[in-house]
Amino acid sequence: MRFQALWLLLSLCASTSFAQTDSLSFEKVEWESKRLASGMHLRQAWFRHKSLFGANQFIAVIDIKPRSKNHFTIAYEPKVKRRTSEFGQQAKAVAAINGTFFDVKNGGSVDYLRANGQVINLNRPEKGGTRARHQQAAVVMKGNQLSIAKWDGTADWETRLDGQDVMLTGPLLLDQHHVAALDSGVFNTARHPRSVIGITNKHHVLFITVDGRDANAAGMSLFELRKVMQWLHCTDAINLDGGGSTTLWDKKHGVVNYPSDNKKWDHEGQRKVANVILIKRN
Repeated sequence: MRFQALWLLLSLCASTSFAQTDSLSFEKVEWESKRLASGMHLRQAWFRHKSLFGANQFIAVIDIKPRSKNHFTIAYEPKVKRRTSEFGQQAKAVAAINGTFFDVKNGGSVDYLRANGQVINLNRPEKGGTRARHQQAAVVMKGNQLSIAKWDGTADWETRLDGQDVMLTGPLLLDQHHVAALDSGVFNTARHPRSVIGITNKHHVLFITVDGRDANAAGMSLFELRKVMQWLHCTDAINLDGGGSTTLWDKKHGVVNYPSDNKKWDHEGQRKVANVILIKRN
């Protein structure tokens, strides 16, 4: 028993030490910053020499200030899939991030999607009729306001969300300053490219991609991603579709992360997706 207690203590101390090292590494990294438009900046950081979570990492963030002349909306295709950049260009947007989960074979979202007040897709339930983990939270958009909502346990929750554009996705990572519960399934614990939206304590909206599946960037588990969102001072954060779908695009620079679908470290590996979230100018 004494040995087990000592081992547990040493493990906790080691975990705390690594967490402090990662936090310090994140705090000291140099972010490259570029202005995209009034109230909007692109920030990028590359953690080399395995300096974040014991791995190389590349993070891109589009930071949107509140009360700016930007508004949020959804672009989608019911059947045909398009690259995130194509959605952005077609809509004459300032920036775009890939959206929620979709039917890879037939197109269309597998999660509830409302665009411009019109319901486009309903939730596809899991086996047994249960609600998928990526149907238990939502990005809600109303003009220049974007918020993140948590499922209240009712069957018709999404239909009552107050927004012209509503996208169910998940899992939820942070909920009004509180750490959201994550299960120990491989989706959460394995490292993958990730796309995420966060809202900071100063009400900035962050569109974020974390690259992965490459020697230059390992990707993150959702537990690691949640720490990053806390270090970025987010009060709320929600996971989007990731993996090969992870793409961040802006009008000035094109694709600014390193999508992994072509298995190369370049900006060309976009996967075609069914929907995206856009930033447009009023």
